[in-house]
Amino acid sequence: MNVKDKKIKFFGNGIGQMTIPIIAICLLVLFNLIRDPSFFSIEIKNNTYGNTVLAGNLISIINGASELAILAMGMTMVTAACGGQDISVGAAAAIAGSVFVKILKTPAQISAGTVIIAFICACIVAMIFGAFNGTLVAVFKIQPMIATLILYTCGRSIAYWINGGATPTVESGIITSIGGFIPGVPIPTPVIIVIVTGILFKLVFHFTSLELFTQSVGINGSAARLNGINSTFIKLLSFIILGVCVAIAGSIGVSRLGLINHETLLLDIEMDTILAVAIGGNNLGGGKFKIGGSIIGAYVIQTLTITLYAMKVSSTDVKAYKAIVIILLVVIGSPVVKEKINRFTIRMRSSKEQTTVKGADES
Repeated sequence: MNVKDKKIKFFGNGIGQMTIPIIAICLLVLFNLIRDPSFFSIEIKNNTYGNTVLAGNLISIINGASELAILAMGMTMVTAACGGQDISVGAAAAIAGSVFVKILKTPAQISAGTVIIAFICACIVAMIFGAFNGTLVAVFKIQPMIATLILYTCGRSIAYWINGGATPTVESGIITSIGGFIPGVPIPTPVIIVIVTGILFKLVFHFTSLELFTQSVGINGSAARLNGINSTFIKLLSFIILGVCVAIAGSIGVSRLGLINHETLLLDIEMDTILAVAIGGNNLGGGKFKIGGSIIGAYVIQTLTITLYAMKVSSTDVKAYKAIVIILLVVIGSPVVKEKINRFTIRMRSSKEQTTVKGADES
């Protein structure tokens, strides 16, 4: 292979998985800077608890997308391994949140130890329900969206039963700090939790072969089995990992409100989570994935939402406008469009090099 062929091959590797979400977030940033140069301004002020914190639209975006970003990380694993999506994450988060509150309400006073125990219990319950979904998919070979439809349908009812139909409140400085700001730290705590979660995923991928195994199973489960990879276990594990993400998101949601409302906690977040994975450049049919792309996808959705509200768009119209923009982003990032762009860039590159060679020969 000559240098020319190498260049064309390298250039023709195509649009990277991260290209579309990065372009999307850049376009939204550019649009807002043109529309309102002060849109991304950040100010320092005291909140209602007297803490010095950062405030502004940018902080609202990265803070408001925290639960979505965490769920998108777990959903990416399920999508990559199983070639399908879990549509029960909102309902499962309501269950985890209900368990979290149930444990917190047991002692007379909420301590740091109680919060840790409550979170562990929420994780265990969410992992059990994740394993239930995973068993239906990995063992019984049910399509993920159909398998998780069961928990999507009954999950919020289960959350309702856990606290006897009540919506108990949890008043504690620790809970307030989890859902808001740690005293002396100007960055919202949910943002810190997202960063920690992302680092944990990175460490797991670095020190284990989970990323490789997940991609192998998603690309070709039969070939993965022939190479000694237990595809059933990998699929089941992806749902369990998503269960942990669900527990984290549910706990954050409860801490923000200081109560559990099984009907509204992370309502309709399922579709946004799937869209975050899609916008992140991940193949919804399974295989290669980028956790970072899904995280950016979550921030794209939240940036779009905040932008629409800043433009005085009514809450009833926001979903329609979001749908239009997201459809465009998903279509642009689709394999068909990517392939056409790749072919075009290769032709342009080849034509340019031929012109250069011809000019050199003439000289």
